[in-house]
Amino acid sequence: MEDLNGSARMHKVTMTNRKNCIINGVSDVLSFDIHEILLETEQGMLMVKGDDLHVSRLTLEKGEVDIDGRIDSFTYSDAANAGHKGESLIARLFR
Repeated sequence: MEDLNGSARMHKVTMTNRKNCIINGVSDVLSFDIHEILLETEQGMLMVKGDDLHVSRLTLEKGEVDIDGRIDSFTYSDAANAGHKGESLIARLFR
């Protein structure tokens, strides 16, 4: 995604006490449930794992997502390597 000036949006993750998280630079929310949220960001795919996870605010026009719940981990995967080994990025993430 690009901002009005034509440059890529800044990707930023802000977490408070492993319970609240604000993520900027989000292009799309690919999937989510109470244990896992998969986001497409300016820096690659981002998988957020935890328990009782909820997307409390989603503004794709601004590239912002707010997540509430117990956050256990963040895992990035480069979108450029998605075709590696003939597998899709989603298939590799859910092994």
